[in-house]
Amino acid sequence: MAAVDSWSWFPALALGVSFLKCLFITAYHSTDFEVHRNWLAITHSLPVSRWYHENSSEWTLDYPPLFAWFELGLSHAARHFDPDMLLVENLNYSSPPTVLFQRLSVIFTDLMLIYAVRECCRCVQEQKGCRDVLNRPSFVLAALLLGNFGLLIVDHIHFQYNGFLFGFLLLSVAKHMQHKHLQGALLFSLLLNLKHIYLYVAPAYGVYLLRSYCFTHDNTDGSVSWRSFSPLRLMALGGIVASVCALSFGPFIAMGQLPQVLSRLFPFKRGLCHAYWAPNIWALYNTLDKILATLGVRVRLLQEAELPRASMTGGLVQEFQHSVLPSITPSITLACTLLSILPAVTSIWLRPRGARGFLRCLLLCALGSFVFGWHVHEKAILMAILPLSILAVENREDAGIFLVLTTTGHYSLFPLLFTPAELPIKVCLMLLFTIYSFTALRTLHSGQVSLLHPLERVYLLGLVAVAFACEVAFPLSPWQQMLPFLPLLVTSVYCSLGVCYCFLRLHATLLRPDQKTKQP
Repeated sequence: MAAVDSWSWFPALALGVSFLKCLFITAYHSTDFEVHRNWLAITHSLPVSRWYHENSSEWTLDYPPLFAWFELGLSHAARHFDPDMLLVENLNYSSPPTVLFQRLSVIFTDLMLIYAVRECCRCVQEQKGCRDVLNRPSFVLAALLLGNFGLLIVDHIHFQYNGFLFGFLLLSVAKHMQHKHLQGALLFSLLLNLKHIYLYVAPAYGVYLLRSYCFTHDNTDGSVSWRSFSPLRLMALGGIVASVCALSFGPFIAMGQLPQVLSRLFPFKRGLCHAYWAPNIWALYNTLDKILATLGVRVRLLQEAELPRASMTGGLVQEFQHSVLPSITPSITLACTLLSILPAVTSIWLRPRGARGFLRCLLLCALGSFVFGWHVHEKAILMAILPLSILAVENREDAGIFLVLTTTGHYSLFPLLFTPAELPIKVCLMLLFTIYSFTALRTLHSGQVSLLHPLERVYLLGLVAVAFACEVAFPLSPWQQMLPFLPLLVTSVYCSLGVCYCFLRLHATLLRPDQKTKQP
């Protein structure tokens, strides 16, 4: 791993991206803005015993306790901007000082992301003899991570704290690449207690640390040597996890509120799909059910009056009742998810290939949970896109997969910003990021041949047609009143094909016998 002789460009890049984020302070924000304002009020104004019982707002506290402590810390700064935002009864409160504080809080906490990106960039293998800073893998990776289109619109327009959270994930990955496994485990334990959605990638961490940290060496044939198993290392890992969980959940366990907290964290009654269908296998399944129901009515095998109303005339709703195909339960999605990630976790146990192998397993766990999970949020695609950025700057095949996944996944986020004023913003930002990704990765892998296969290029060009139809043509057509959900349906279905394709290709690269993964 070559050392970078100068990092003077990194602060300038980070500062430039931070200034860009400041331009979105007055932009549209979603209901997530009120969610986090309400959490500020709950943690600041109410005793701890009432945090997970407060329900005067529909946006109840449903993140792990460590994030609640994080909100409490932010609330002490918030009271200097506008104390009224910290009143629980002030629902949907969004005064200018409140907006300013919440926007700045996201930008400020992104310092965690900036530091994590710096550490990840130090871990990538630089090209020998490359004097052009802009063409270094470290610079390209920093630009892909700090300027990620999805993070920009989800955090700084739509409103969330994903950059802060992904900072913990990326820094944890970097520590494992640096063989600092205990630090990596600590960071991931903190992350799990900040947002439990990262349980998606916990199997990758568990198997990797058990195999590559708790076993000090293998037999000569590559099999596990149980005589090399270190109980002390396992106890150290267990101690880290237990300590962080005790810090986070301890007060609520002492008050006998653990069942109440868990009921908020895992609300399985929310339905198979989120507000609109994330681009995964269930979007294709739901669409097939709609098609079969429509055909059934046409050929008079089904009576329209007997079908659930949403299946024929409604849009992309949370509670979706299947009309023809069997209904999907949480246990089915769990089984599908576990089966989908089984080859990845089995591979890093049988054929450990260092931190890069762990990283590949991590993103496959994230993508498998996205493709088959229950009530998946469309924003969860970023959990696969960001780690894949690291592999993309080092491996040509991964770069091609990255271009398909990032273009498809980012476009699937377009419906999050549905106001006309944000249309030029999201189009320009995505074009800038996509064009840079294609040109930088192609230059980095020094070839005149495209990183994409012909059919992949055709598929991505199809996104242009989908975007024009959904964002320009459809709003001007009479179908807008009759079928208001149609653009969301088309977006979800078309992007589902790309996401599922990338999932299969990444599995192929992991399981290929002659796959050679660079070691850190």
